[in-house]
Amino acid sequence: MSQAFVNGYLCLLGVLACYGFYRYYLLWLYYRLKSRRPTPPPSPGAWPTVTLQIPVYNERYVVERAIRSACEVDYPTDRLEIQLLDDSTDDTTEIIARTISPYRTQGLRVLHLKRESRRHFKAGALDEGLQHASGELIAVFDVDFLIPRDFLKRTAPFFTDPQVGMVQARWGHVNATYSLLTQAQAVLLDAHFAIEQVARHRAGRFFSFNGTAGIWRKEAILSSGGWQPDTLTEDLDLSYRAQLGGWRGVFLSDLVSCAELPVEMNAFKTQQYRWAKGSIQTAKKLLPRILTSRLPWSVKCEAMVHLTSYLSYPVGLLASLGLLVLMLGTTRIPHWWSIDAVWLVFLTTSGVCFYLCAQRELYPEWRKRLALIPWVVGVGIGLSVNNTCSILDGLFGHDSTFVRTTKFCIQSPADRWHAKRYRTPRTPLAWIELGLAGFFLVGGLVAFERGLVLTLPSLALCAWGFAYVGGLSLWQGRPMRVSMDRRVNRANYSSPTFSDGWMAVASSGSTLVTTIPLSPPRS
Repeated sequence: MSQAFVNGYLCLLGVLACYGFYRYYLLWLYYRLKSRRPTPPPSPGAWPTVTLQIPVYNERYVVERAIRSACEVDYPTDRLEIQLLDDSTDDTTEIIARTISPYRTQGLRVLHLKRESRRHFKAGALDEGLQHASGELIAVFDVDFLIPRDFLKRTAPFFTDPQVGMVQARWGHVNATYSLLTQAQAVLLDAHFAIEQVARHRAGRFFSFNGTAGIWRKEAILSSGGWQPDTLTEDLDLSYRAQLGGWRGVFLSDLVSCAELPVEMNAFKTQQYRWAKGSIQTAKKLLPRILTSRLPWSVKCEAMVHLTSYLSYPVGLLASLGLLVLMLGTTRIPHWWSIDAVWLVFLTTSGVCFYLCAQRELYPEWRKRLALIPWVVGVGIGLSVNNTCSILDGLFGHDSTFVRTTKFCIQSPADRWHAKRYRTPRTPLAWIELGLAGFFLVGGLVAFERGLVLTLPSLALCAWGFAYVGGLSLWQGRPMRVSMDRRVNRANYSSPTFSDGWMAVASSGSTLVTTIPLSPPRS
């Protein structure tokens, strides 16, 4: 084994250690600033006008729930406009038209806007909707989210400060206890919202709009360049551009909007792929501008680590494979430092502390959740192949389709999704993940034989994580009998189309849902 290989391996461990200690830094920021909560401003004398946007693409199972949630928000009806930005190609369009009809009869302004094509995906839909929005403020909610009734009355007052451009709420979960997969996702997201977002916001660092459960000042969106389609995380991109432009964000950890977690491993991996690739695309796009700006170096450095944090997946994957190669070789390396200390600090100590602190902050029964932490770490390791591919895709500039995460209106353990539409296909990566599971299992046996006992927890987590992610991907992605809900009957509604921009969508009767000015598509 060459010394160059050993040195490269040690460098990889050093990078991993930096990302591991970054978690400790966020924990330190959080606890130092824990008491610095945003002070709710008084209600404004006159409530600002709000446009609430819900992007929709083939969401027949959850769209009705989302519409009812939006239409029941507690806000003056003469100051509220709701936009259904519908890019659907199935009977979701008919469900929307049927659901909004009684609310329109009650005098609520609900616009059903449908484009001719899904151009630029979610970013394109939000941008087109913005051109027709009458609100001073723009609230954005994905279709699988439940909107708190008091959301607008709790967020709108913050915009009395002319520097505030965005307010973000914390995500909750309607189906966290559905399966081990949803429990693991809940722990991962809880750490992001309960620790990361709070620490960054209260320390004056850049933090991200999470694409949903947030509200913007329309002027902040427009002055920052609007929704741009050149990354898969248009939310992260816009929030960083807005903060670079001097706008300030507010994160409200005590305002929770609950959503449905993906119950299917392949859908979860698709979501992770999109987030990882979009984060790296945003880093490529904005880091040069951030590093050459006049921002304090504390903000620059934190932004750089934040935007590149997904690089820990390919680095970790290479380091774990390098560990096995070194164990099989004859070259000796500083055993106490490289294999045991750094490896365990990154994979175990920092992750366990990070997730555990978040659970402790959010839930009185946090001790009952301790058993989930190793499971969560294993799932994170199992995602490394999927996320490494997405990062390489983002780094080398490959364009890709915005693939939305499929949702099935799963709220209780009794709900079933297996025979519903919108199944996410499995990919060949699952076989690679299973192969790596076997590789690490063999590596664990070798480590045990050679007395490298302290490496066994890490190797066991790797073997289990890859086996779980790969095995569940294959199992849930297997061909199944299709239920009757695939038989979509479109004969009872029509959609008059126009050459450019939006279409006016009609219901099954003769009542026109909405007619709006049309705008040509832009390059």
